[in-house]
Amino acid sequence: MPKVLIADKLSPAAAEIFRNRGLEVDVKPGLSKEELIEIIPQYDGLAVRSACKPDADVIAAATNLKVIGRAGIGVDNIDVKAATAKGVIVMNTPFGNTITTAEHAIAMLFAAARQIPAADARTQAGEWPKKDFMGTELSFKTLGIIGCGNIGSIVAERAIGLKMKVIAFDPFLTEERATDLGVRKVDLETLLTQADAISLHTPLTDATRNILSADAIQKTKKGVMIINCARGGLVDEAAVRAGLDSGHISAAAFDVFVEEPAKENVLFGAPNFVATPHLGAATSEAQENVALQVADQISDYLLTGAVTNALNTPSISAEEAPKLKPYADLAEKLGLFAGQIADGGFTDIEIGFEGEPAQLNTKPLTAAAVAGALRPIMNDVNMVSAPEVLKANGVTLTEATRADSPVYDNLIRIRVKVAGAWRDVAGSIVAGVPRIVEVKGMALDAKFRPHILYVNNLDKPGFIGALGIMLGDANVNIATFNLGREGEGDEAVALVGVDTDVSDDVLKKINDLPHVRYAKVLDF
Repeated sequence: MPKVLIADKLSPAAAEIFRNRGLEVDVKPGLSKEELIEIIPQYDGLAVRSACKPDADVIAAATNLKVIGRAGIGVDNIDVKAATAKGVIVMNTPFGNTITTAEHAIAMLFAAARQIPAADARTQAGEWPKKDFMGTELSFKTLGIIGCGNIGSIVAERAIGLKMKVIAFDPFLTEERATDLGVRKVDLETLLTQADAISLHTPLTDATRNILSADAIQKTKKGVMIINCARGGLVDEAAVRAGLDSGHISAAAFDVFVEEPAKENVLFGAPNFVATPHLGAATSEAQENVALQVADQISDYLLTGAVTNALNTPSISAEEAPKLKPYADLAEKLGLFAGQIADGGFTDIEIGFEGEPAQLNTKPLTAAAVAGALRPIMNDVNMVSAPEVLKANGVTLTEATRADSPVYDNLIRIRVKVAGAWRDVAGSIVAGVPRIVEVKGMALDAKFRPHILYVNNLDKPGFIGALGIMLGDANVNIATFNLGREGEGDEAVALVGVDTDVSDDVLKKINDLPHVRYAKVLDF
């Protein structure tokens, strides 16, 4: 039975979901790093929010871990790179708190525009400072949104409802989507110079870190307002402080900071600055939503193989998983075949899908094939880590699909390039069973077995008899024997399923047989 650890404070409903779906679950929030490292080998799944930090050390100790689920959007607290290298899927819940976070950004925009926190503090202190607070009306002002994805688009809709004009900078925003939202897509330079207020809604990456740098802030309108409810590190905090002090920035409102908890910060005490302690997702509705969502996603993966909202592997819906599984198994076995006949490495890999698999989500099938091809070189690789390992080693990957297959209803073909020459194998699901149907362009029909003796030879009389005698003398029982050839007397291949492994001495004798070009034992 899969076992899950909830290592942060989540709604109790999350634990109930795990139990109701037949998983074992432990709820242990507040563990130290050392305590987490000590117990993490027990678990297949880990559910966290932001307090628990599964870093490289924790992931290295997680010998059984298959999935980490983040109840929320940001995964800054998770070492995704280390998880990917270890083959651990990292999921988040991007939709559970989108409305809540967008609403908080709008609230912060109002708070900044009308200086509500400062006015409240002085009023409750016994003053009546009406003349000291001249606010800014938001209607007909221009809001610049950096990052117009799930949350940014909701902020845009709310702002348009307030009669604001909205411009957006987002490399992934299409013109069609911008039109549907009622926003104008612009480049960053245009946004900086035209926006009366700027709200950030982008992940923190190398490309977005300090996207509002000191230089960028200098290009903004005098009197601009800056709202950050996304991620600390998107904005140069010292530059914002300087802008507030000089009056170039009329107001700023931040829910997130470079260092959290933010007990001290250069922005604290600045004029017209509003701060909240990372409350963007802090509503009871949002916390319930993300807890339920992460529990369902982890359960789906551990029980059915369905992958939802993963950051480091292709998603597979619960409906897709049963259809993909047999093809993923076939792709992995074919990859393993290709990887073993590559003799230690390859520079290029081509994967083709014909017929039914070409109509499916081929990304996980490709990942399975790549994992199989790499396993003879590094045995701890899997579908999650394989594509990154391939990229890191500079191997070129090419994928192709074809709606029809000339002979079979379904076909997967894998080619690997070794020392400038291609080696290829193809397979099909026939009557529900994965089969090898082609090797080096030669048709045959062979089942996968734990041990297959692969022989590339010339089709000459006496070869089969000599091979059979040699295996018999070595007490190696032949279970299956499948042949393919180009033509009489030409190149041929033999796939010999054997019940036991073939020793190195026997393999050497086979390689020394007349007409044998290459022989190797393939393990599946």
